[in-house]
Amino acid sequence: MRIPNEFKKRFQKLMEPWEYDEFISALSGDRVTGIRINRLKINLSEWCPMSPFKIEPVPWADGGYYFDEKERPGIHPYYHAGLYYIQEPSAMFPSGLIEAGPDDRVLDLCAAPGGKTVGLAIDMYNKGFILSNDVNPKRIKALVKNIELLGIVNTVVANESPERLASVYDGFFNKIILDMPCSGEGMFRKDPEAGKSWSRYKTEEMQSMQRKIFDSAYRMMAPGGTLVYSTCTFNPEENEQNISWVLKNYPDLYLKEIKKVDGIEPGRPDWSDGNPELLKTARLWPHKVKGEGHFAALFGRHGIYKGNDSMDYTHTQLSKSFLEFCDRMLYTLPEGVYESRGAELHIPPRGYVNHPDIRTIKTGLYLGFETHGKFEPSQSLAMALKWSQIKRKESFSINYADLIRYLRGETLSRFGEKGYIALGVEGYPIGWGKIGENGLKNLYPKGWRRSR
Repeated sequence: MRIPNEFKKRFQKLMEPWEYDEFISALSGDRVTGIRINRLKINLSEWCPMSPFKIEPVPWADGGYYFDEKERPGIHPYYHAGLYYIQEPSAMFPSGLIEAGPDDRVLDLCAAPGGKTVGLAIDMYNKGFILSNDVNPKRIKALVKNIELLGIVNTVVANESPERLASVYDGFFNKIILDMPCSGEGMFRKDPEAGKSWSRYKTEEMQSMQRKIFDSAYRMMAPGGTLVYSTCTFNPEENEQNISWVLKNYPDLYLKEIKKVDGIEPGRPDWSDGNPELLKTARLWPHKVKGEGHFAALFGRHGIYKGNDSMDYTHTQLSKSFLEFCDRMLYTLPEGVYESRGAELHIPPRGYVNHPDIRTIKTGLYLGFETHGKFEPSQSLAMALKWSQIKRKESFSINYADLIRYLRGETLSRFGEKGYIALGVEGYPIGWGKIGENGLKNLYPKGWRRSR
């Protein structure tokens, strides 16, 4: 991998010679890969004995593991069952700092492709409310897929600018993750193109944009709330210098201490204004930890969080076709307050307040839609269910040929009682099929199918 010369010159001035040599050597080494186990579906005590990969725990992430990328977990059936999320280990760090719980209102402001939202939802036991937003419409599709694949139901996905969100969610969230768009120096080892594109992202321009985004996030932060600021870059302009700027311009914010364990180091006050408070921030250096690198700061806001559960919980009238589907397929109705949107049926997360001016792509659990007097279940419903909740079902063993045929979207030879059937792998749902005259119609989503 080619590291830009300008980048080298900058850090040669900032670092001691011995540290600089270690840093550049690490960036020239092999990239580090990881998975986060989806504890909404499987306990760690269950996962470890059945893991098809050789794994090693990530010390700062509960349920995070290193793996050898040659093992290709993205094509394994357990991936299709939503049992884990593929995520670079350093990127697992920020979501754990916020200590989100089931009663929180959480904002993941720059969320795509979804790793932080996944970590938050797992820590929140799929309860509470997460607003997972990304301004880039091209990245929203991957965000929605990852949320649905892992069976996450407490999340609303929005495609809005931070300024727009701030205009309607003033002081609303008690916990905020702000993983900033940045110059991406921590991507050098992971992505060969990152070094080539680095020169296009001027540090001063990135810093200015980050400060504007921060101001919008601050406006949405409730008194007594907590905010994590993080980047996957190394330069002080986007890290320590931005944190110093925040402390000077937002007097009701203060830094909380981040524990420094397992090679994690404090921020560098000497790279900014010398404020010793910057020692409370954290740097994950690629030559100090097993990861691509990250920076994080944890802010608190003075005041007391009072909460504001102002959602209207009027239960919509459930259609006959949906109730018939549930009676045939499920032992119990999915929990929550139902909301009809035209032909679609949703269960919004508790604490969500609908704002019609916000571009909302997904609202909690999308159950399916009604057409011609019949209810058609969604893929997200299949992934959100426990195997024990389902009546009509068939579970494939991990080595069964029909499992791969199903994941490719092929028709299967299944006959008998007509109608929907849930399909799974080793007792974990992966999708729907529908038995008809010609066998089992494959309803696995086209965009999710394996190519081989």
